[in-house]
Amino acid sequence: MAYALITGASKGIGKAIATELALRKIDLLLVARSAEDLKVLADELGKKHGIKTAFLPIDLSAENAAQQVFDWCLKENFSINILVNNAGYGLSGNFDKYKLEENLNMLQLNMLVPVALTQLFLAQLKTQPKAYILNTASSAAYQSVPGLALYAASKSFLLSFSRGLHQELKKTNVSVTCLSPGATDTDFVVRAQLGPKGLKAASQVNMTPEAVAKIAVKAMFRGKAEVIAGAVNKLSVFAAWLLPKGFIERTAMKIYQ
Repeated sequence: MAYALITGASKGIGKAIATELALRKIDLLLVARSAEDLKVLADELGKKHGIKTAFLPIDLSAENAAQQVFDWCLKENFSINILVNNAGYGLSGNFDKYKLEENLNMLQLNMLVPVALTQLFLAQLKTQPKAYILNTASSAAYQSVPGLALYAASKSFLLSFSRGLHQELKKTNVSVTCLSPGATDTDFVVRAQLGPKGLKAASQVNMTPEAVAKIAVKAMFRGKAEVIAGAVNKLSVFAAWLLPKGFIERTAMKIYQ
């Protein structure tokens, strides 16, 4: 029996996606940093929905973490048909507010880990009758965001990579979908260190992780290349395309700097 492997599964959107898949009786492999949170979630979903669950506590931003996840699956004879690259975070404020190590750590998790996991598992995914890759980007992927410049750039990379891979795999059994949520009621704002203006802006348009997860899973199983979660976020992405880039960037800068 094949599993769905979900990174960043202990909280927020990742946890909600795990729950949504459990409702569909899909066995789960949960990956995140917190062993305690993962165990509680794995036990809860396993008992409630009668599915198999396993978890691996690991810091995915650490060197060779993706390889360790892949090796764990091989060792335990876990076969996957769904790969959810959800782990990621942002850092707000001016680019030079953070040390080089901090910025590179974010890029590692947001960009290189999804690429590595996709590369490592793709051959196995191709052996399944039907397989899916779901990558979590952001509505920030559609524009430059001063004050979240590196984060937005990393999500633009993931969106572009996902769309390109979707087309490359079009004639195979593997479907690739990119999810772009906007402000969501998660710990993102805490780790990103958003200021008062950013917190206020986020609170006005927040979606629940559960609502985002339902949209994401539905789009994934429908084989969509990308999905923007929520009408407000779709409108903001359209505005970023329609209006002058300088205007959009100056507006964002007032919120996040």
